[in-house]
Amino acid sequence: MTVTLADVAARAQVSPATVSRVLNGNYPVATATRERVLRAVDELDYVLNGPASALAAATSDLVGILVDDIADPFFGVMASAIQHEIGGPGGRAGGERLAVVCNTGGAPARELTYLTLLQRQRAAAVIMTGAVAEDETHTAAVCAKIRKLTEAGTRVVLCGRPPATGTGAVTLAFDNLGGARRLTEHLLGLGHRRLGYIAGPGEWTATRHRLAGHRAALGAADVAEDPRWTVHGGCDRRSGYDAARELLLRDPSLTAVVAANDSLALGACAALRDLGLRIPEDVSVAGFDDLPFSLDVVPSLTTVRLPLAEAGARAGRIATGREEPPPGGLATVRGELMARGSSGVPRP
Repeated sequence: MTVTLADVAARAQVSPATVSRVLNGNYPVATATRERVLRAVDELDYVLNGPASALAAATSDLVGILVDDIADPFFGVMASAIQHEIGGPGGRAGGERLAVVCNTGGAPARELTYLTLLQRQRAAAVIMTGAVAEDETHTAAVCAKIRKLTEAGTRVVLCGRPPATGTGAVTLAFDNLGGARRLTEHLLGLGHRRLGYIAGPGEWTATRHRLAGHRAALGAADVAEDPRWTVHGGCDRRSGYDAARELLLRDPSLTAVVAANDSLALGACAALRDLGLRIPEDVSVAGFDDLPFSLDVVPSLTTVRLPLAEAGARAGRIATGREEPPPGGLATVRGELMARGSSGVPRP
């Protein structure tokens, strides 16, 4: 049975005219109403009919870039590199592609909303960046949406996200586990045996993989992990500040603090200074990602360098068809240990 515009309107409890406005994007609609309409569209698998359906099978010059938080340098670096590759002012592709950055705020519902909007706009490509929440329902919904996009001719590239198997998407996956293991091995090699760990949100894939790498290094070195030595929280500087104070409150004998990203590490450094502790003489600090500020803080931050700009540029080239996808549609992007001034031998 064919689903009609009226069916969508009834499901969303709005008028058919409102559904049309949402799908055409030619009239302002309240955010809550738009999301309700798009949810109904997905639930009913509504597609346009007749000539409009033929038009929907084509692709536009639009490329969507999904990020968790554009204010976070992690995403800003990648988005900038992607945009430079696909077009726009000074872009390599001559400006024939329009990049639209979609800021999800880390909200799963918002991610699905943007994917639906990009599908309705017949986007030429969609690039999804960053970690993903480990939620089976959301993962299944995202994979279903990606599959619809690729079947309609949209190129989908996942950059720094786990593979979406069977969807037709290309994946550039970051080696979070391996990078985290090498980072902790570096600190263990300096002689540290009491290492606190500041993790990000527990439901994120990157958080789990980086923590797993840290623990793998401890296990290989026969270092027993105290449950007090791990604190979960957010992923920003303030979270790192609070977590570092909590770790030192739990165990003042810690000689190193490892953070799941550089922003957390930056907050940890501030907390240690406020506690009157020297870095690295009293406590070593390490981060992950090698964001632009990592080299300029004092002391410079020991971290794992992920080639964010390079990975973003490659994603942009694949999305625009100017570079062949990797074999099997999957490539692993390794991180590089950057040993700097914030890590040293433990205090006696």
